[in-house]
Amino acid sequence: MTTTQYKNILAEVENGILKVTVNRPDKLNALNHLTIQEIGMAVEGGAKDSAVVGIIITGMGDKAFVAGADISEFASFSPEEGKKLSADGQKVFRSIELCPKPVIAAVNGFALGGGCELAMSCHMRIASDNAKFGQPEVKLGLIPGYGGTQRMVQLIGKGKAMELLMTSDMIDAATAHQLGLVNDVTTRELLIEKCKTIINKIAAVSPVAVAGIVKCVDAYYEPGVDGFNFEAEEFGRCFAKDDVKEGVSAFLEKRKANFKR
Repeated sequence: MTTTQYKNILAEVENGILKVTVNRPDKLNALNHLTIQEIGMAVEGGAKDSAVVGIIITGMGDKAFVAGADISEFASFSPEEGKKLSADGQKVFRSIELCPKPVIAAVNGFALGGGCELAMSCHMRIASDNAKFGQPEVKLGLIPGYGGTQRMVQLIGKGKAMELLMTSDMIDAATAHQLGLVNDVTTRELLIEKCKTIINKIAAVSPVAVAGIVKCVDAYYEPGVDGFNFEAEEFGRCFAKDDVKEGVSAFLEKRKANFKR
């Protein structure tokens, strides 16, 4: 296991999987500016590390994945400072969304406000059976600022997203699964192992293709982008890579493909 030192997170690589743990349990893992930046640095490092095949983001302890933003940090902000806080957080969460390697949120306990937004920026969300999701910003006179108004609509549809965003209602893991906000629900004890199983399954296929899928799926939501044309271009680019030769050869030879990283 290799560990990178940070102040507010733990970043450990074991058997090719980077686990990023928000480590502020006394604050229910609330996100302040430094914590968000450290998450971004850790994910960027994992994306560039050829030894890393996938990333898990979780929170320390069983009570909270991330129970929101650190409100004390922005209590007296001006409009300009508020806009910068939002833009900085959106930049980090966008980098997670566009990571060429699979990023899974292992949601243990509360995922509220910025915590729900962090989970939604990941490619998948696996929740423990004690997980709770919500966007309570309206109770503070605010709206979500890290992409929550956009990603929640993408994941669960406009009507239900409007309801949760406007009412600040909190939903449990089973309801989140039913709505499509999370991919699966498991026990707290099996949460990380479930995420590792998914990442290891993805690690067996072409990393070039996985990175291409991230770009193509994202293109669906980009204004003015013809997603079908983008897919055709990306499909064509695959043929310039060795992964296609290996994948096709393995299929024809009836053997398991051995993709290089």
